[in-house]
Amino acid sequence: MATAVLRKLRLTLEMIRFEHSIFALPFALTGALLAWRVGGSPTSALAPQLGWIVVCMVAARSAAMAFNRLLDADIDARNPRTRSRHLPAGLLSVRFAWGFTILSSIVFLVGARALNPLCFYLAPIALAILFFYSYTKRFTSFSHVVLGFCLGIAPAAAWIAITGGLDPRILALTLAVTLWTAGFDIIYSCQDFAFDQQAGLHSMPARLGIAGALVVARTFHVGMLAALAWMVFAFGLGLYAWLGILAVAALLAWEHSLVRADDLSRVNAAFFTANGYVSILFFLFWSADILWNR
Repeated sequence: MATAVLRKLRLTLEMIRFEHSIFALPFALTGALLAWRVGGSPTSALAPQLGWIVVCMVAARSAAMAFNRLLDADIDARNPRTRSRHLPAGLLSVRFAWGFTILSSIVFLVGARALNPLCFYLAPIALAILFFYSYTKRFTSFSHVVLGFCLGIAPAAAWIAITGGLDPRILALTLAVTLWTAGFDIIYSCQDFAFDQQAGLHSMPARLGIAGALVVARTFHVGMLAALAWMVFAFGLGLYAWLGILAVAALLAWEHSLVRADDLSRVNAAFFTANGYVSILFFLFWSADILWNR
């Protein structure tokens, strides 16, 4: 019995790519720390608030990923790259995936209620945005931007969680995360260029070709760096924040050096390894700046 439960847990974490939670979470925590610094809320309240923010982030992303796998199960079954995923391969049932989606959504709502009333009122809207993304590849090449916005709202949501309100300055971090995510998702989607065209799905590579899509990805990542630089001035941040931007810029340059229109063999390294380092190093440098200068 215990072995079966552990196996199902492992398969579930694989289905939702749980390790990818690392992408948006550090940016959400950075937004929370900025709100704590600006709002002057008591330090004693910060730890439980951060705990609930983590719960909400993980639960919302888990619900969104499971819903995406459910909605795309038929597409995944036809794509040679994805036909071994858990639902097409029969490793997990559709019924179980729906149950997991509902349970994760409930956990998200409970976590939002524990933070403050505004978070709770906005939580259904956040879920709707996350679920809406799964439909976008069926009708727009800007699906990557919608995905980016799904991750980008995390810092603003964390700000609301800490302060109960919203400072327009934090929306620059929403923009930065949106552009960053859209850029690396474009790179990742280059793998499905031929399948997307054949299946009538919308993506930047399918619309512009791989070379054109990579140009868009680079442009988005330059925009991310510009948004972060604006934030340094807007929030009066210091040296560590600038060093964080330099680290992010170096990692993004490395990411783009790994992929070419005629060589996508290192896409996985560009997608996961480089971007995992981006989010972690960004958080380390910016949190050090925020805590040092509070």
